[in-house]
Amino acid sequence: MHPQLEAERFHSCQDLIEALDKCHHREYYKRIFGLCNNEKDALSACLKQASIDNKKKAIKVSREKRSKLDEKWKKLDEEEYGEDAILKKLLAKQVAMKNAVVENSKTTGSKD
Repeated sequence: MHPQLEAERFHSCQDLIEALDKCHHREYYKRIFGLCNNEKDALSACLKQASIDNKKKAIKVSREKRSKLDEKWKKLDEEEYGEDAILKKLLAKQVAMKNAVVENSKTTGSKD
């Protein structure tokens, strides 16, 4: 039997779960000789599809949460540095220019 067959998790497969259970309980020899394999295969396919659907749903929820988080970070950056992070870009240019001057002075100082 399949592990962890919970009705609330796999409600779409409930009829197949019951059909396989009935097949197993009706006659024991059917279970031994694989005569319930059709029910088992149908249940396996249903459980696989349910698992895929659950994963897709989890990915969608995760992406929505990530999008909201990104929006919050963008809003914080805009509050701190202005729209389109203009102040941040200006500060980066100033730091780059300062670093270029320092590097230039080191290279010219070592040549002499």
